[in-house]
Amino acid sequence: MPDDTLRTWLVEAVAGYLELSPSQVGADVALRSLGFDSVHAMGLCVDIEERWGILVEPTLVWDFPTVDTIVDHLGGRIEQSQ
Repeated sequence: MPDDTLRTWLVEAVAGYLELSPSQVGADVALRSLGFDSVHAMGLCVDIEERWGILVEPTLVWDFPTVDTIVDHLGGRIEQSQ
């Protein structure tokens, strides 16, 4: 799976949670600065588990604060699980 697929999916998911257009979610912008909070983070973790089939820690967004850092962290794990 190319990282671009995961990146696009994450940008769209974050945009959905924040009621923004995907173009407003920069892949290198800290999600907290966009208003992403712990409730959103928990929902995103569930979405990742359901869509990509991997378990992620609820601290994912705090440990990896941008879409790009999440992609870097999860990319290899997703490839291994598929």
